[in-house]
Amino acid sequence: MNILFIGDVVGSPGRDMVHEYLPKLKEKYRPHITIINGENAAGGKGITEKIYRGFLEAGAQAVTLGNHTWDNREIFEFIDKAKYMVRPANFPKDNPGKGIVYLKMNQDEVAIISVQGRTFMQPNDCPFTVVDELINEAKERTPIIFVDFHAEATSEKQAMGWYLDGRVTAVVGTHTHVQTADNRILPSGTAYISDVGMTGPYDGILGVEKEAVLKRFLTNLPVRFEVPTTGRSQLNGVLIELDKNSGRAKKIDRIIINEDHPFYS
Repeated sequence: MNILFIGDVVGSPGRDMVHEYLPKLKEKYRPHITIINGENAAGGKGITEKIYRGFLEAGAQAVTLGNHTWDNREIFEFIDKAKYMVRPANFPKDNPGKGIVYLKMNQDEVAIISVQGRTFMQPNDCPFTVVDELINEAKERTPIIFVDFHAEATSEKQAMGWYLDGRVTAVVGTHTHVQTADNRILPSGTAYISDVGMTGPYDGILGVEKEAVLKRFLTNLPVRFEVPTTGRSQLNGVLIELDKNSGRAKKIDRIIINEDHPFYS
């Protein structure tokens, strides 16, 4: 079984890359499950119902979120109806939405969990404790468990990878928007990468206009960050091969599509 995961989709450039390349990626790699992180998909902050449905129509089976989950207020109108949307499970318990989703693939089931880090992030519940509870629940149904760990600090992400090694199929990091080159299979069979990277503008800084970010660094004055709508774009993701009976990963490969790394079918 293969799982395709596409990293943080940022604004319309990211959405355009998904709609252009997801069909090509699916044709090339034949993933059984495709997951997209869409928390930045609406202008760089949040997601709308139209965008969520657009990802499903493009071929995704689930959409994960992160610290920008609540940035677009429209989400409060549809998140509880969105069967395949996963927001961080360690948000306060009275928050709408859910932190785990189960997908059926023929006779097999895949559990998708989202948790958010706390280092340099909002002070949510402990992600390690919360993910423990969800893994215990998921193990009653399936050995295939995928974790999107939306976190800032590489150390916290690595800690989560080692903490869950052998208990889940994959721990993939999101949020920092720069793909890391540390994809590996941990000793007990869990696929790991510190950050999958982002899908969106290629010539910005973390998906926003570079001029605004440079002004912030040079002047220390407040600036408005905007997602550029023109220019070159990129898509980053990972493809995970796993044994569906044991839930252990066999291989994790990085996917990079941009002008310097063209896509070959």
